[in-house]
Amino acid sequence: MDEGYRKQKIREWYVEYSDAIFRYIVLMIGDREQAKDLTHDTFLKAFHRLEGFQGEMSDKNWLYRIARNATIDFIRKRKPLHYVTEMFTGMGGATPEDVVEAGEEERMVYDAMSRLKRSYREVLLLRKIKGLSIRETADVLGWKESKVKTTLSRALQAMKAQLEKEGYHRE
Repeated sequence: MDEGYRKQKIREWYVEYSDAIFRYIVLMIGDREQAKDLTHDTFLKAFHRLEGFQGEMSDKNWLYRIARNATIDFIRKRKPLHYVTEMFTGMGGATPEDVVEAGEEERMVYDAMSRLKRSYREVLLLRKIKGLSIRETADVLGWKESKVKTTLSRALQAMKAQLEKEGYHRE
């Protein structure tokens, strides 16, 4: 596969998927500036690994998997206390305009989600926010479909409990 083709393919994917990848990473780490860097890293890694991509999953899922792994690597390299502190500030790097725009209800949902364990956040983000199928979510996370279903069920229960704990009651 020649370099020109790889560059063109990555450009196409960047146009199509970069916003979704960026939002996924922001929701995982809460830092918009770092999410920009990790989004860039995702597409750079995809460029270098494109020859090895055999189409065993969709382009989008392959990019989500690269983004997920880059994000996990980033989290592991950070000082754990710093990460935990950011997690409890809710939307982390969001600007006041972003919070206002998102609306109070949505902010409460994301705040509650940020307090869930990582596997719950990941499955909720991919299934409920990004709209991936169970199979696609399993591909991105490297899990079996049954694990996606079980984890999603537990994540939804944990999310409901967290929202109730924080005083959110839907009318």
